[in-house]
Amino acid sequence: MLAESLKGKSVIVTGASKGIGKGIAGVFARHGAKVLVVARDLQAAETTAREFVAAGGTASGFSADVTRLEGMEKMAQAAAERHGGIDVLCANAGIFPQVKMEDMSPETWDEVMATNLKGTFLSVKACIPYLRKSGQGRIVITSSITGPVTGFPGWTHYGATKAGQLGFMRTASMELAKYRITVNAVLPGNIVTEGLEALGPDYMKGMAEAVPLGTLGQVEDIGHAALFFASREAGYITGQTLIVDGGQVLPESPDALKQM
Repeated sequence: MLAESLKGKSVIVTGASKGIGKGIAGVFARHGAKVLVVARDLQAAETTAREFVAAGGTASGFSADVTRLEGMEKMAQAAAERHGGIDVLCANAGIFPQVKMEDMSPETWDEVMATNLKGTFLSVKACIPYLRKSGQGRIVITSSITGPVTGFPGWTHYGATKAGQLGFMRTASMELAKYRITVNAVLPGNIVTEGLEALGPDYMKGMAEAVPLGTLGQVEDIGHAALFFASREAGYITGQTLIVDGGQVLPESPDALKQM
């Protein structure tokens, strides 16, 4: 069974102390995986890990910056030492400061590129030697509908990184196939997180009304998609994407929802 194939597996989730990353890490922990909760803030990572342990899971926190190869290498080493190797990497860490192009500084652009896109590359690179030994190596990237499918004012930098992740994924999946490592991506729509809530109730209400299923997604929805890609059952799937958005990208216009 799907859940059974993840029991005892060593899983790294970057950006896992809150939001979608925490949701992904929590789903893996509940299904018996040994989870390394990675975040820049060690206290936040350890607090999250303790929550999973209190619920009966196996987890520990680790502080690392995804923009630094040395940090990613130490992360991979820690996971291998604590959990006996690495079976799954969920490259989830990302930032999305909302600012329109006319007001965006080159420094802000570079920061988002370094975290979201370069961070994906560095985390994958650091884990490859361990994933090769797994026999069931899995890489799951958290992309987004924003960039690959849709756009939203204020997120040109974010959208560019999320589309870039998919370009990276397609070639990475080819390069790593010889090691039986799969690389896939989940594309969330609007998911209820601290970041989304910060945009205000009016934004959240408007987004929910634009979703055919009539509600915003939960972080666990993304966790379950990642769990599938990481499972033994998904072993013949690589270089693919899965949109998890309640049908948000389907209507060709707002009027389409009124016809339902």
